[in-house]
Amino acid sequence: MSSFKGPDLQQRQTNAAEAKKAMLEKFRAASEDPAVAQRRETRAAINQQRLVRMAEREAAKKAREAELAEQAARAAELAAQAQREAEKAAALAAAEKAEREAALEAEQKAVRDARYAARKAAKKERRRGY
Repeated sequence: MSSFKGPDLQQRQTNAAEAKKAMLEKFRAASEDPAVAQRRETRAAINQQRLVRMAEREAAKKAREAELAEQAARAAELAAQAQREAEKAAALAAAEKAEREAALEAEQKAVRDARYAARKAAKKERRRGY
């Protein structure tokens, strides 16, 4: 009985080299295919459009942020102005209240002084007897 004789070293090397050449030819044929080139160009165009859209979105986002910042600044200015007006109104109300209190105190003092003067006059009258 004879044993199985596989390919020797030289045969295996040539088979491997032929397989590599076949794969390389297949790859070259696929890369030179016009449909592949067309798909590659289409992908490049789509990618370029995507980049343009992203840039537009970024510009719109920055414009929106600038507008929001401007609105926030306006709102802060209006709030500060309202606070200043409220403080001015509070100061005016406090001044009016102080003025009313001073007038009330002056009136009360006048009434008290009149009572005191009346008491003094009555006391004088009682002492004199007429």
